[in-house]
Amino acid sequence: MSEAEQTTLDSIHSAAMQEFLEKGFRTASLRNIVKMAGVTTGAFYGYYSSKEELFESLVGEQYHTFLNEYKKTIREFREMSPQKQMENLGTFSFQCVRNMLLYAYDNLTEFKLLLCCSEGTRFAGLLDEMVEIETEATHDFQKILDSIGKPSPHIDPMLEHILITGMFNTYFELIIHEMPIERAEIYLSEMWDFYCAGWYKIMGQ
Repeated sequence: MSEAEQTTLDSIHSAAMQEFLEKGFRTASLRNIVKMAGVTTGAFYGYYSSKEELFESLVGEQYHTFLNEYKKTIREFREMSPQKQMENLGTFSFQCVRNMLLYAYDNLTEFKLLLCCSEGTRFAGLLDEMVEIETEATHDFQKILDSIGKPSPHIDPMLEHILITGMFNTYFELIIHEMPIERAEIYLSEMWDFYCAGWYKIMGQ
């Protein structure tokens, strides 16, 4: 890509960030983006085929990195022995969500787009994907508890869904409110202690 082409692309990205943050994906105007970027519609289509593809270019990397980090932690936890899982559940999961929080703060604008402005795109399902992953991991941990003679009582699926969704909504609030990272880390630590204690209680541990 030539220097002139890169400059044009940067202008499109900058204008798109502004438009999506102000209006959200669904009501953002491609015409406004092109106008703010100072390019023709034809020039825009030389880079992207649609508003959807443009939005993905802004947040796709962050979305996949965030989810993949979470999935990686879940896989690593599953590979631990039952005893190690019992010993490390709280600290292991906390380190994961802390690393993810730091990554989100390093890419704060992109995560504001993901969490507040992505309605109408496939990226709006970030919360639902994380809830699905966590729900499966919760069931796997219950099987571990059964295997070591510490069975977990049945948890109503609706209650389970509400609690896990609430947990991640609380987590995302740290990012949405853009509080200083030092305070966000303190809140995260206290929040995680709260939820871990609650889950241990519900699971009869």
